[in-house]
Amino acid sequence: MNVLLWILQGLLALAFLAAGVMKSTQPKEKLAPNMPWVNDFSAGTVKFIGVAEFLGAVGLILPALTGIAVILTPIAAAALALTMALAAAYHVRKGEYSALGINGAIFLVAAFIAWGRFGPWPL
Repeated sequence: MNVLLWILQGLLALAFLAAGVMKSTQPKEKLAPNMPWVNDFSAGTVKFIGVAEFLGAVGLILPALTGIAVILTPIAAAALALTMALAAAYHVRKGEYSALGINGAIFLVAAFIAWGRFGPWPL
């Protein structure tokens, strides 16, 4: 179970790290062609989402890896799962149902990591 959780944490961290860096460093106008949802939010909100995703990615790996404040790893996973639930709610509201598959898949992986790391087995 521990190996599976580490693999999933690594993959999820890479995905959110890339997405977070992109959203927090690129201007909104450059993101819009591939992410039309950014047009519904201010540039500051898009950057905030990017920073939150970046910090979530760091939180998935660093605390468990260093053994310092390990409770932050499942908290980061739960927060990223919440992020995906909110993203799915946005897409439903906009009628963009094709995006729900990826939101749901990422939600399930993040929720599984949160459940696994909050569990009784060691990190």
